[in-house]
Amino acid sequence: MKFVEESPKMTPVLRETDVLVLGGGPAGLSAALAAAREGVDTILVERFGCFGGVITQSMIGTIAWYRYAKTVDAGGIGLEFEKRAKEMNGSINILGNIKNKDMIATLEQEGLMVNGEPTYEVLETEVFKHVADELVQEAGITPLLHCIAVDVVMEDNTIKGVITESKSGRRAILAKRVIDATGDADIAYLSGVPFRKSPKNELMEVTVNFGASGINIGKFLMYVYLNPSRIGDWGETSGKEEDSFTTYLVEPFKKAKEAGEIPKNVDIESFWTNYTDAGEITSFNGIHMKNIDPTDVWDLTKAEIDGRKRVLWAIKALKKYTPGFKKARLRTIGSSLGTRESRKIIGEYEITENDIRNQARFEDSIGICPEFIDGYGIAVMPTTGRYFQVPIGIIIPQKVENLLVAGRCVAGDKISHAATRQMCCCMVTGQGAGVVAAVSIKENVPCRQVSIPRVQEALKRQGVRIA
Repeated sequence: MKFVEESPKMTPVLRETDVLVLGGGPAGLSAALAAAREGVDTILVERFGCFGGVITQSMIGTIAWYRYAKTVDAGGIGLEFEKRAKEMNGSINILGNIKNKDMIATLEQEGLMVNGEPTYEVLETEVFKHVADELVQEAGITPLLHCIAVDVVMEDNTIKGVITESKSGRRAILAKRVIDATGDADIAYLSGVPFRKSPKNELMEVTVNFGASGINIGKFLMYVYLNPSRIGDWGETSGKEEDSFTTYLVEPFKKAKEAGEIPKNVDIESFWTNYTDAGEITSFNGIHMKNIDPTDVWDLTKAEIDGRKRVLWAIKALKKYTPGFKKARLRTIGSSLGTRESRKIIGEYEITENDIRNQARFEDSIGICPEFIDGYGIAVMPTTGRYFQVPIGIIIPQKVENLLVAGRCVAGDKISHAATRQMCCCMVTGQGAGVVAAVSIKENVPCRQVSIPRVQEALKRQGVRIA
């Protein structure tokens, strides 16, 4: 490998703050809101032009698709996102237009509807860009878009801030506490935090999502009703969810593959998420690609380009083989890949598969998460009210002081990642990190020495279920 030598330079300080959050996805948004609501100065930095992360960039509006009638939820900012979006006409009642009484009865029996109403709302991902702006501004957070952190400012083993690059040049932001919500543990990695990362052929797949318009929704829903898919079709279950309804759609892509219209080495299996009265299905989670490392820029480039090619194959298959899609057209392609797994920090505690599957309880809980596992061929849904507590230790990295980590890169083993990577858990760890950062500043102690009871009381005031 060749190298170039860069000359030393003085980097101007752009801002100083109490809490600096890097990454504006579900975890980062939650962290910034939680910190600001505890009365500390907060900056939220995002590399794209809007907040929301996988919600807005990858078009994943189903933040609560796991919810059934008996699900015990975490509350807090995750629930607030849904309520606020609905108030601002920024959500879709995915099942609200279903008129077929037999279909409604089936969905109510499965716990996906209660008294004719669905158990969750789907976020309008374009509107959520504005919803996020409103939440950030109301909380008094300083937003910074189109900006990426490229290095860290360290003193001994304590993080003091980050170095950023943007159209304004190379600038430093100094902070008393830093929260890494980058998804890939970028800041933790640059700080020297121990981490693990599986070989890329073992990492979970990345996804390019897409939307379609011109669909005869009535015909399509009848097709779904007459040809229902079950969760057992796509993963190992605990048994109770084996026959539960899912929007898994694979038949048209199999037919296209058999006809030679999709290459033999390409598998397309889609989950459709929501539809509108205008004949749109706004998100198909269907282009899944393996052997991609989300921390490798060459792999990311390859996946974006290959993914868009596969989207066109998928649209053609839907038009040809799916009732209601004869006049369908491509509507949108996600602005960025959806990534599921890369670096995982080594934390003060490593949450385990056993914890997730056995309703683990912790004295240092910063929230709860439904027993929801989706990944590595496993599908466990929270249909019976089971949940686990989330311990503070998984957001506190080893070796580096005053750095917290939130989102899918928190500490844990392989199967637990299939739970902690979910948006519902990312928002729990995000809100927890924001409160821990704020309380530690008020107590003038490092994050790992913060008063757990005080953190828990603050989280309860913010609407989080702790136990």
